[in-house]
Amino acid sequence: MDEFFPDAILFDGTWFEFNRVQLVRLIVLAVVLIVMCVLASRAKLVPGRGQSIVELLIEFVNGTIIKNTLGLRAGKHFAPFLITLFFFLLAMNLAGVVPGLNLAGTSVIGLPLLAALWTFVVYVTAGVKKRGIAGYLKHETAPPGLPKPIYLLLVPIEFLQVVLIRWASLTIRLLANMVAGHIMLVVFIGLTQGLLLSGTWLVAISPFAGALAIGIYGFEIFVAALQAFIFTILAAVYIQMATADEH
Repeated sequence: MDEFFPDAILFDGTWFEFNRVQLVRLIVLAVVLIVMCVLASRAKLVPGRGQSIVELLIEFVNGTIIKNTLGLRAGKHFAPFLITLFFFLLAMNLAGVVPGLNLAGTSVIGLPLLAALWTFVVYVTAGVKKRGIAGYLKHETAPPGLPKPIYLLLVPIEFLQVVLIRWASLTIRLLANMVAGHIMLVVFIGLTQGLLLSGTWLVAISPFAGALAIGIYGFEIFVAALQAFIFTILAAVYIQMATADEH
């Protein structure tokens, strides 16, 4: 657990404390920005391998998440936010399986919380811009056509969901998956090392523990991509709910 709360590198005991978690995040952010800028500056009509991978990911997000959820018109407006969010979270999640980094940037609560609050601001702003504050709150908390006594229970619940539950659930889901994945990797890698160095007959089963560690490693890559996808598609759904016309 100490890996999630490392000692300070700079500014120990201040609000500006800088530790290994922030270092990992800065490295990932710098790598992503540099790679994207280089690929954009060298973009060709016939793409190379790196450009093809990025374009495939952009098309995946644009087609699977944005167009299917928001449609063409609204999707075009929110595409920069959602594509940026997906790449940002994907890169931070994958840091946990990069040798030398070995820790997802989203495995400490600050970054998942920031991404969730960013999403909250975007969908609330979109809803208020379209309907005004009162109209947006009515749209989100009081759907038409229900018996009036139901609103006494429904409105507080829906209001709490809009202002708290949505972004809190985004934060907790992403954080919990990244923390669990890191702990599983550490446990199985540590188990393999412990069996190898045990000096007993347990050495014989160390390859099985190693195989499990490799399997968990691959599974963690899948979870990193899946959580970036889930976070982004939920962000798109919340935007759609905030801006959808009444039927």
